[in-house]
Amino acid sequence: MTDNPALARAHPADAGLSHSPQGLCEGIARLLGYSAEDLEPQASLIEQGLDSVSIMRLPALLAAEGVALSFAELIQQPTLDAWWALIEARRGLATPHLQAVASAPGNSDFALTPLQQAYWFGRDPGMPLGGVGCHLYQELDGQGLEPQRLEQALRRLCQRHPMLRACFISDTCQRILPQSPWPGLTVHDLRQASCVGAAEALEQIRENLSHRCLEVSRGQVFDVQLSLLPEGRSRLHLNIDLLVADVLSIGILLRDLALIHAGQEHSLPALDWNFADYLRAEQAARAPLLAAARNYWLERLEELPDGPQLPLAQEPQNAGTARFRRLAMRLDQGQLQALEQRARQHGLTLASVLACAYAQVLGRWSASQHFLLNVPLFNRQELHPCVPHLLADFSNLVLLEVDQRQPTPFSQQALALQAQLHRDIAHSAWPGVEVLRERARLRQGGGQGAPVVFACNLGPAFVDSTCREQLGEPGWALSQTPQVWLDHQSYPLADGLLLNWDAVDALFPEGLLDEMFDAYRALLLWLCANDWQQVAPLPLPAAQQQRRQQVNATAHATPAQLLHQGFFQQARLNPEAVALICEQGSLSYAELARQALQLAGALGEWGVQPGDAVAITLPKGRDQVVAVLGTLAAGAVYVPVGIEQPPARRDMIYQRAGARVVITDQAHREGGIWLAELRVVTLAQALVAPALEQPLEMTADALAYVIFTSGTTGEPKGVELSHQAAMNTITAINRRYQVSAEDRVLGVSALDFDLSVYDLFGLLSVGGALVLPADGLRKEPGNGCG
Repeated sequence: MTDNPALARAHPADAGLSHSPQGLCEGIARLLGYSAEDLEPQASLIEQGLDSVSIMRLPALLAAEGVALSFAELIQQPTLDAWWALIEARRGLATPHLQAVASAPGNSDFALTPLQQAYWFGRDPGMPLGGVGCHLYQELDGQGLEPQRLEQALRRLCQRHPMLRACFISDTCQRILPQSPWPGLTVHDLRQASCVGAAEALEQIRENLSHRCLEVSRGQVFDVQLSLLPEGRSRLHLNIDLLVADVLSIGILLRDLALIHAGQEHSLPALDWNFADYLRAEQAARAPLLAAARNYWLERLEELPDGPQLPLAQEPQNAGTARFRRLAMRLDQGQLQALEQRARQHGLTLASVLACAYAQVLGRWSASQHFLLNVPLFNRQELHPCVPHLLADFSNLVLLEVDQRQPTPFSQQALALQAQLHRDIAHSAWPGVEVLRERARLRQGGGQGAPVVFACNLGPAFVDSTCREQLGEPGWALSQTPQVWLDHQSYPLADGLLLNWDAVDALFPEGLLDEMFDAYRALLLWLCANDWQQVAPLPLPAAQQQRRQQVNATAHATPAQLLHQGFFQQARLNPEAVALICEQGSLSYAELARQALQLAGALGEWGVQPGDAVAITLPKGRDQVVAVLGTLAAGAVYVPVGIEQPPARRDMIYQRAGARVVITDQAHREGGIWLAELRVVTLAQALVAPALEQPLEMTADALAYVIFTSGTTGEPKGVELSHQAAMNTITAINRRYQVSAEDRVLGVSALDFDLSVYDLFGLLSVGGALVLPADGLRKEPGNGCG
């Protein structure tokens, strides 16, 4: 995780953070790119856009002004008012002596950082996923680069930045050489090649360069090659070992090279401090925090989980030399702004949101929802005005514990992850590499460590306009890190955010990485547009989807059919068969069909059109069945409303359904108070009307019924279903249980409960009989016996 671009330009000498409340406000506003008037003194600075890694750098800025404050104190209450109170209380307690550390001689040997040591050891081919350098390959596509001028600029760049002349003597010692051993610019002249020939040659160059392991023991820490292409085009091929450069340093390298190439070297600040000076000063600054940090991690060591338990095609020790593949996506400016705005609304940094999204995707495929992420911190302490301009690897690691064993809304998960990350950052004085070593010692070498990385650079854009003009637009790139399985990275663009995964392709089953990355992309797009107070949707892994599909492969071709179609067919084929048995007696298919068609005719006379809603408010019994079949035969939609519903709720359902006709019985018609716009009719009125010859024709995708449920708020909510959708279920049940004309069903479900749909149409569609208990007896199991 890296920092705010404005912070990289802030120097202790001109920060003035502790001079006054206004000075603090103006300093923080500069870091955010705001005006001081835009900041709310009592509001969270994280909600106003300040990120946690930027806050990490404030203690050194304040120490330079004599104020002793730690990251833990600042992050606890990140508001301007709270910070000013802390500054007032801690003024004069820090001694700004760190800048006074004398610059080391340019050729002095100095120790490797713990992370550099880890990179060094990882180069060993005998290590699992070893034999590779921690390395970046980056292409820049430009126009008209002249080889001699570019080489001269590169040589001046080497003299400006000592770490480009670093030689790694051993796992404990590095040295700055007087001159770089870089042999000079390799030029691939493809100007006379055909388009196909040039493309093939460029592909081969990429293949040769993108996985290089530079000979750092001989001072080979970078290489630049140039391809000259038809029509004046060019491609610059940059290789750099990340022993000497973190992600911010890559940007510094490209910026400085572009300025030197443009003849503007004079605009670059002089560098009278180097990385060795920084390490000595940083060690002194870290010393007071080291014991507490070490204790923090030692107390957690036994409980820390392994990395994500992802499906593997082979064990890492059998995978040979790692070869990485990149997957990439881009958030455009609008999507990025939406994500940032929602993050601030929830008190989250963008880095925490991306980390949580990444963790949720990993958790979907991991055998355990409790795992470690390896989080690089690109944390330059502002110990000297030169620090923002130095090229080196200032990185540290934090082991971030992820616990997703309880599904919670995305915002809650992200806040918990952010709080854990802040606690870890507050105790990062003990390097993460040391934590991993102690953990391995405790486990006697067991466990997988933390091979899944979340790196998040949200600082300045990777290249600026000068770089694009002088060297070209950044194109294809790939990074590799020894012992790493999967590495998440982000790079700000002028018009959005680039998100990459670099992974050891051979380690995972075919298609797995693409499937996971697609899920990550979909989740981020969902987060741009949806409420984070819900559990984020994630697809099932393909293997689980396949198993479920196999289990649930019950699909059969179902012809288009209306809900009442089977009943009227049975009435024609077997008119005398018993269709309905109830308290009032039994009805044959022919008689039930005649009454239904009479009702359909009456509804037409009363102005009901196909697709209109007709409410049915009747007690359980024969009349309900006639009302439903008659409504459907008229091409209308039936809306069951129970007679026990309170009048106010009943009226709300009528209104929401858009019903203009209600079918009820005489007692309820006369005893109820009805809405003025409703036509309230009885079945007895309908059964004197001429019957339709046959049901009206309609399509199977037409709406059949609307059943109102209580809804989450307690207010009625209509659930609509088409004829075909209902018949799919009915046909599947009848097929599964071989329901036929010989069967009878006891219909106990209330008409306004969805199970009643099968009660009515399951048996009537195949010629069976429906048995209906009286409305007052249907809830007594004993009445269904005998």
